[in-house]
Amino acid sequence: MKFIKIIKNRYLIATLIFLGYLMIFDQYNFRAQYRLMSELNHLEKEKEFYQSQLTKDSNTYYTLFDNNENLERFARERFKMKKENEDIFLIIRE
Repeated sequence: MKFIKIIKNRYLIATLIFLGYLMIFDQYNFRAQYRLMSELNHLEKEKEFYQSQLTKDSNTYYTLFDNNENLERFARERFKMKKENEDIFLIIRE
């Protein structure tokens, strides 16, 4: 008897229908919330990666432009630059 009274309660039925609508058909349902949270976690990991790369690159930048010897060494290694009377031998490993 008590169960029938609970089922016949129109406020309870309306609340359950409303909650069901919110969970399934609403724009921000459970599936959308899960997708947004996983995308947020992925973006936060990317942010951490790019921030670490930024600090690494800024340290390299300050090291290079701190003195001309480091800058010259970097240009020789990275861009294969040379002085007029020098020869460069490249060793390519496969």
